[in-house]
Amino acid sequence: MKRLILLLLMLSSILSARSTMIATQACGLFNNLKHTKNNNHLVLKPGSRYEVLHHHKGQYLLKLSDANPAQRWVDEDCLSMSKISQAVEDKKLSQKNLLALSWHNAFCETHRYKKECKNLRNSGNFTLHGLWPQPRGKVYCGVPKRYVIADREGRWQQLPEPKLSSETRTRLLEVMPGAASNLHRHEWIKHGTCYGADAETYFMHAISLVQEVRKSTVATLFQKNAGKRLRIEQVRKVFEKSFGKGSGSRVELRCKRGLITEVWLHLGRSDSTLARALLEGGTVNSRCRYGIVDRAGYGR
Repeated sequence: MKRLILLLLMLSSILSARSTMIATQACGLFNNLKHTKNNNHLVLKPGSRYEVLHHHKGQYLLKLSDANPAQRWVDEDCLSMSKISQAVEDKKLSQKNLLALSWHNAFCETHRYKKECKNLRNSGNFTLHGLWPQPRGKVYCGVPKRYVIADREGRWQQLPEPKLSSETRTRLLEVMPGAASNLHRHEWIKHGTCYGADAETYFMHAISLVQEVRKSTVATLFQKNAGKRLRIEQVRKVFEKSFGKGSGSRVELRCKRGLITEVWLHLGRSDSTLARALLEGGTVNSRCRYGIVDRAGYGR
């Protein structure tokens, strides 16, 4: 009898200890077990404690006080019983990112065979190439060797599909037409795995950054100058007007065959606004000083 009482006391202690856990990553908080919906795009706050209701198939069901619905599912790898060390947290906060935006017209001018260049849906706009944790050598974090080999050999169709909600997948297809050629699989395996969060959070952040640029006067500058030449000074000046003083020095142009093919933004780790992320990034020199803004269709 004494042994039974002792066992029950131990079990009660374990359950009590497991009633709350600490977030280790900024993972998405989903309405359902299949991760197809995330109302208000909620994510865990690393270092914060959460109430755990249930564990099932590698996931925890959490209870949130300020969410609707209040119960949310999250991958078990995103939570821990022990507190995150400050050194690990500081390392995450100091990470830099590079946002690579393609000018879709120029991309298709130089990649006419790509599936995403068979319609004009994204003509005259910026599209997502990738969000790359820095330094550049920080790639394939915890990725099995077979996927690394497949990625490097360009067999992107053999890479696993990132786990995304249906809403995020729809939004991603809008800003990343290259997903038609499995670009999103390549970007997640090579770069996203080093971001420090799950695929949902990684792509949600990238999507929001692209949309900020699309809604800014930077996009207007490129659209109004289709067929004309732009200099880096002009582009940086407009970034300063749109995203604050100092943001322009974080901007780099990439050119090919005289065309501006991409705009690279050197960002800090901030998950909030693009303006803040730019100011947290490092200044950069642009080897490409000017180029033509390609028009829609083939031929300049």
